Amino acid sequence: MGNMFNKEVKERKVKGRVVLKHKNMFDLNNVAAWAEDGLYELFGQSISLQLISSIHPDHESSEGRLRGKLGNPAILEHWIKTGTPLTVKELTYEVSFEWNEKIGLPGAFLVKNDHPSEFFLKSLTLEEVPGHGQVHFVCNSWVYPTKYYTKDRVFFANKAYLPSETPELLRPYREEELVILRGNGSGELKEWDRVYDYAFYNDLGDPDNNARPVLGGSSEYPYPRRGRTGRPSTSSDPKTESRLPLLKSLSIYIPADEQFGHLKLSDFLGSGLKSISQFLVSELQALTDSTHDEFDTFEDVLKMYEGGIKLPNGPLLEVIRKNISFEFLKVLVPTDGEGLAKFPLPKVIEGDKSAWRTDEEFAREMLAGVNPVSIRLLKEFPPTSKLDIEVYGNQNSSIKHSHIETSLDGLDIEEAVKSNRLFILDHHDSLMPYVRRINATSTKIYATRTLLFLQKDGTLKPLAIELSLPHPGGDKLGAINEVYTPAKHGVEGSIWQLAKAYVAVNDSGVHQLISHWLNTHCVIEPFVIATNRQLSVLHPIHKLLQPHFRDTMSINAFGRQILINGGGLLEQTVFPGRYAMELSSAIYKDWVFPDQALPVDLVKRGMATEDSSSPHGIRLLIEDYPYAVDGLDIWLAIKTWVEDYCSFYYKSDDVVQNDTELQSWWKELREEGHGDKKHEAWWPKMDTCKNLMETCTTIIWVASALHAAVNFGQYSYAGYLPNRPTLSRRLMPKKHTREYDELEKNPYNVFLQTITAQLQTLIGVSLIELLSRHPSEEVYLGQRECPEWTMDLEPLMAFEKFGKKLRDIESRIVQRNSDESLKNRVGPVKVPYTLLYPSSKEGLTGMGIPNSVSI
Repeated sequence: MGNMFNKEVKERKVKGRVVLKHKNMFDLNNVAAWAEDGLYELFGQSISLQLISSIHPDHESSEGRLRGKLGNPAILEHWIKTGTPLTVKELTYEVSFEWNEKIGLPGAFLVKNDHPSEFFLKSLTLEEVPGHGQVHFVCNSWVYPTKYYTKDRVFFANKAYLPSETPELLRPYREEELVILRGNGSGELKEWDRVYDYAFYNDLGDPDNNARPVLGGSSEYPYPRRGRTGRPSTSSDPKTESRLPLLKSLSIYIPADEQFGHLKLSDFLGSGLKSISQFLVSELQALTDSTHDEFDTFEDVLKMYEGGIKLPNGPLLEVIRKNISFEFLKVLVPTDGEGLAKFPLPKVIEGDKSAWRTDEEFAREMLAGVNPVSIRLLKEFPPTSKLDIEVYGNQNSSIKHSHIETSLDGLDIEEAVKSNRLFILDHHDSLMPYVRRINATSTKIYATRTLLFLQKDGTLKPLAIELSLPHPGGDKLGAINEVYTPAKHGVEGSIWQLAKAYVAVNDSGVHQLISHWLNTHCVIEPFVIATNRQLSVLHPIHKLLQPHFRDTMSINAFGRQILINGGGLLEQTVFPGRYAMELSSAIYKDWVFPDQALPVDLVKRGMATEDSSSPHGIRLLIEDYPYAVDGLDIWLAIKTWVEDYCSFYYKSDDVVQNDTELQSWWKELREEGHGDKKHEAWWPKMDTCKNLMETCTTIIWVASALHAAVNFGQYSYAGYLPNRPTLSRRLMPKKHTREYDELEKNPYNVFLQTITAQLQTLIGVSLIELLSRHPSEEVYLGQRECPEWTMDLEPLMAFEKFGKKLRDIESRIVQRNSDESLKNRVGPVKVPYTLLYPSSKEGLTGMGIPNSVSI
């Protein structure tokens, strides 16, 4: 019988194709590593792969569980002959597996790397598995030498399984992989570690120099969690994690598979931020003190783009020459060799150099600019404050009927409120607690309220701006308010332009810190961590969400090191300065996950009402609200795609409730990732298909479309800093003062000396340009890096339908932008609204929705 059985076992070869990249081929130093790998090959130290059967058992583990039968090791062929490491292109290797019926259908494979260097394993494709055809394994992972691992690396075929439906013989591998990814919560993590874990934001400052509060873990400073690095505490404060030197910024720990995986972005962002920081952090203060370079006229500002401007004399120029590579200098501070900085012309001044100054454009950008998520309906007049009266006194608005009643197209104020015609951009309550501290520095700001009126043509008209300061006698005495109304000529016109500038300063800081950093970058990172810790790569929700997490941990880690740290770029260029991150923590206290869904957000801000007859379930109060109109189309497309996808795997609410990994994921996300919010009653329960679909839709919306809407228009609108200044250095001139006399004589000069100074403008515009660019290998919404990302046909067809919907939306956006009756689509500056146009080419385009928060 034994001989007969053996004869029936058919032995044959199954050929495979392995696609990989050699170690980080970003510099010539790695040629040596490649050569060393080749030497190991000559001595039999190779890369081997073993198939794991999903249907036939091999042996029992120590806990008595069955595992899939292991095939014989197969060696990667022609390592030395296949390509060189001087390019970053993918290389394809052949591998030949011994296959028999005892293996059957492979559900996974093990890989051993006996070379001394790591490589990036993209995929394995088995060409013809008897009875099963082609089998594809999507890997996308760095494989380090075997000595760094306690278990061999395992990769699974591209079929999604719920935990309960996983083939029994693969379950031990699935569960062990998650245990490895969670780590043990201790020790400093090294580059080969694959651990995803949580930490507070306790690495932003140095207790002995630029100390900053720990964000997260307290009711005073709640915050989302970041990825843990395990670096040791500082000697002077055990609660603060030590920081890496700036020159080692690129070495900050993130799991290897979260690192930038493409040459252009890694080199551009990494080298760029490192270089700019080298001269900024050490030289900014000295330079500011030793030079008095200002923009004297708007023509001087335009020279940044048209003819270049001489870089300020002083330490800066010398540091630039010494520390910034020539290639990066061309992007950061394009130069003609004479120290003249040149920048691309921002779209806001491309067609008309002065249209940005109009009231129409000032108001339109609240609906179609880079921060279209703050404006809301005014439901009571005058506006009131929610600040604690016991702490801050009377903070209610001083705007009176007499300020606005003649500008309401014949309506009285009560009629305007009832007919939903009054709107407000309100930065008063969020900023007032910080104004006194901020104004004790060289920065001088107000907390602002801006009232607007919806006109019959669908555009908004500014009615009044209120500038508020804390009472000099103490917070409990309330606010000192000044109200300004529109004027076009004389000193009143100049004062109105300054009032709008103070509003723009508020809005720029809130945009960068809250709309952009906190509400996209920061709140998404816990989802990235929880997904990798609790959802196996085999899990359908992992497969759904993973593209929307690409590069997020990497860009956030760089941000902690260079941008948002104490004394970093953000503090140097945005008005809150050293209080920037503390302010974002205060705003996070009001963060509510379900409110991040676009329809919910619009209704909460009063910009829409619920309407069951609408395809989106809501009706906009401002029909020509470009961000909302395009956004709702994108939202519905994402929602439909998520519903189609999830309904394939989840046929009932019971399946959701009994999905152990899903339940662990949602529990950990709430209790650990957003642990300071774990007791909030608003968290959805993960007990229905509907709740699962809404949750995933919101996550994808935030990571893709919301981030695109608030990021990739930055250069278009804020690349010209007079349009969106990031800080102010003087308060409003008062009558009978020298400053007021100066305003009458030279209003442009006063305006420019009030807003961001020349050096900080150069730095700020450089940073904005970096953040607004798409890299060449960007993957956009509706696209996947690998077409074989799943072998399940229905999800693939649903994804194809999703892509077609997005292309249809692109056509509708083009049509809307050409409709002259929609005055908010283009505006006086002649900049069409394209920030939610899904696709884009590389570069500075002002359009395109990448899948993830990747820059």
